[in-house]
Amino acid sequence: MKEGKGALILHSIFWATIVIGAVVIVITTGSGITLKREFISFGVFGILNISLFYINYIFLIPELIKRRKKYWLYVFAFFLMIAVFALIKTVIAVLYPADMMMVRGKAAEYNVNEYYAGKAFVGGFFMISSCIIKFTIDWFASERIQRNLESERREMELQFLKSQLNPHFLFNSLNNIYSLAYQKSDKTADAIMKLSEIMRYMIYESNTPTVALSKEVDYLTSYIELQKIRFKDGAYIELTLNGEIDNQKIVPLMLISFVENAFKHGVVTDPEEPVKINIIANQKILHFSVVNKKNQQNKDAQGGVGLTNVERRLQLVYPDRYKLNVVNSATHYTCELMIDI
Repeated sequence: MKEGKGALILHSIFWATIVIGAVVIVITTGSGITLKREFISFGVFGILNISLFYINYIFLIPELIKRRKKYWLYVFAFFLMIAVFALIKTVIAVLYPADMMMVRGKAAEYNVNEYYAGKAFVGGFFMISSCIIKFTIDWFASERIQRNLESERREMELQFLKSQLNPHFLFNSLNNIYSLAYQKSDKTADAIMKLSEIMRYMIYESNTPTVALSKEVDYLTSYIELQKIRFKDGAYIELTLNGEIDNQKIVPLMLISFVENAFKHGVVTDPEEPVKINIIANQKILHFSVVNKKNQQNKDAQGGVGLTNVERRLQLVYPDRYKLNVVNSATHYTCELMIDI
């Protein structure tokens, strides 16, 4: 697993602490300081300690635990490494007893067993430290990978949902324009122009995580105007805007499905009961609602992908930051959405 800058910083802090601690111990204990003693203690023994640490870190843990799952073999190798490196240090100390067997500047009683036990303890410290740092870094790296994978999965799902939405809208709009063309309506050219404007927004301007709420409102307005063209007797829509529409942002194409649903399943030709679309925005909350009279003759049970799609998108991009309330009464259909923006 590739390690990043955080791992390098953690290693640097660990070894800096070890060096500072060793220097403090030498100074405070008043041990006899000779060039040979310090060369062996900091040079030779330092290299042995570093080797012990990184043999465990680079080879034993990744190979025996993570790849091969040989836990019993790792335990054996763990203690064998400590024993061998402690033995090497003890042999060196035996070769230079006058320098290495010193306590407060004086030669100590020659006790090889105690010296070996002390170096085994030091070896165990570096082996355990190596394990702690390795597993800590790997855990954070694994968490980072999981977060990245989850983010990529969410992004792929959002793109898939959006790809569903665009053809769904285009399919319905082309059906409407086909009806106008079939009737040889003079509104056909205007409908095609409106569709072109809408598709420009969907293809080029909505490919960002968020867009200005004002642009989304313009998009809804164009959609409403496009839908109105196909109704000979007129379509009655009341769009009310309040609050800070120009200063807020929203995930693109989030509101269209609610408006589209009103046109597809509702009554839009009744001047006494127009479709009511209300948008209120402030610095924290967007309140959006659509109320339409139900078309009792519309038996389309499919409902398309629209509302199911938009609810899933809400769950992905506004988790725990939205409330969607849908009321399907005998005569009216109401969608009320509040988003913490």
